[in-house]
Amino acid sequence: MKIIPMTDFPDRFEGMTHCYIGDKFVEITGVRYQKNHILMTVKGISSREDAAALVGEFVSVDRSEAVPLKEGEYYIADILGLSVLDTDGNTLGTVTDVLQTGSNDVYVVSLPGRREDILVPALKKVVLEISVEEGKMVVSMPEVVE
Repeated sequence: MKIIPMTDFPDRFEGMTHCYIGDKFVEITGVRYQKNHILMTVKGISSREDAAALVGEFVSVDRSEAVPLKEGEYYIADILGLSVLDTDGNTLGTVTDVLQTGSNDVYVVSLPGRREDILVPALKKVVLEISVEEGKMVVSMPEVVE
């Protein structure tokens, strides 16, 4: 199967023995790299037809097998759904998407009662605090409050 890696750690596939494809737990029998793709063989997937049935599914791992992050780094899955507050503690909205722009991530925040989302650059001077445990992000963006 040809996998398009959506991870910051594509080399992690080398040591993997199991993963999920969609909601199906599978055993990995081989991994090779080809340009920007990963060629992966999976036990029980032996034909093009078997592989075609999985097109569009995401490959994922259990949280316990996720690559450890450094202090101040977060998985996108942990950022999604965080409540976004201003420095006065007022709730602005909820993170609904993370755009990876290359230079820095941008958090898409949906605001209640407004049709347009706001974009919050993931910069230390803007994002003052992220607490996954508390489910919140504190930002300093005065133009949002006006």
